[in-house]
Amino acid sequence: MDKPVKPLSKQLPPLILGGAGFSYQCHPDPESLPVSKVIIRAFDSGMTAIDTSPYYEPSEQLIGKALQDPEITRKYSREDYILMTKVGRIKSDIVDYSTDWVRQSVERSLTRFGTTYLDVVFCHDVEFVTEEDTLGAIGVLLNFVRDGKLRYIGISSYRIDILARLAQLTRQQFGRPLDIIQNWGQMNLQNGRLEKDGLKKFEEAGVTCVLNASPLNIGLLRNGGVPIGKLGDFHPAPQGLRKRVQDVADYIASRGENLAAVALRYALWRCQEMSHDLFRVCTITGISNISDLTENVETALKILKPREGSSRILSDVSLDLDQLRKDKPLFEEAQAIFGEWMEYGFTSPDPRWSIKLKRMMSNEAVENS
Repeated sequence: MDKPVKPLSKQLPPLILGGAGFSYQCHPDPESLPVSKVIIRAFDSGMTAIDTSPYYEPSEQLIGKALQDPEITRKYSREDYILMTKVGRIKSDIVDYSTDWVRQSVERSLTRFGTTYLDVVFCHDVEFVTEEDTLGAIGVLLNFVRDGKLRYIGISSYRIDILARLAQLTRQQFGRPLDIIQNWGQMNLQNGRLEKDGLKKFEEAGVTCVLNASPLNIGLLRNGGVPIGKLGDFHPAPQGLRKRVQDVADYIASRGENLAAVALRYALWRCQEMSHDLFRVCTITGISNISDLTENVETALKILKPREGSSRILSDVSLDLDQLRKDKPLFEEAQAIFGEWMEYGFTSPDPRWSIKLKRMMSNEAVENS
């Protein structure tokens, strides 16, 4: 019922353009960014999929404006790329999964992107609401699928346990699986819990595609500290982990490499390793400018190589085993340096957050609940 004929896993490239790079969370002045130039260069490289959210303000508006740029429309039709966005998360402390808001949010995204359909809509950060809220939103999204305004539906969260349970509940309630799941910060050089605890459960629930967002753990896995946007330092990593990341960065620099590149190669390797004909794991990387894009593409092409006869650089690739042999000692030593910080995860949502009331509670209220 309402199941698309062609799995999304057969369409997505291994590296996806993350629209969070065009947000106030990640940049102090996103309106100044060369968004259209980044997008056309990404498409030319084979990164023909974009993931964003209304929460990444003003990413949707900037991407929508860029996609109307004649430089892009002359070269690429709407069918040549995949647009993914989300519903439900509005601000850090505001979520709305009501039927009216989900409908309004999807229609607004269609307008912002200047398109008649969206390829994917995720229920965003489902750990912030009840299971009933999420299943209700999925029902609304299925109506958009029936109307031809949406092709695939998914859910996103930091919480792997909640994603797995909702994937099963969706299949039970609607008689069809989710098309896609997105998880962030847990399939990277420092944290591998998505691979260990999530992928098999998602596949058993009928999901054919998983997106591994934040291969650098929202900018943590790089030299020089986390990115600071207009909203300040929002990164949840404690100082002890940040210090250990710098130790890893220093070690990798001593080997003539940089941490961000090594971490991205690690994530791409694990995603490629865990993919097969019927199940695909792809990586989302946040990009703000041409230099970011160039670095990411060059890094990807060290560990991924085009298959013979492939016409696009990143759309049809295999692992470069020679590079992998060189990288494995770096990966192993970096993880040894992380030590007790390996697999360290964040708390989501904050313990004071009430999924029923959908707001933060006082410490006193939490203690009495």
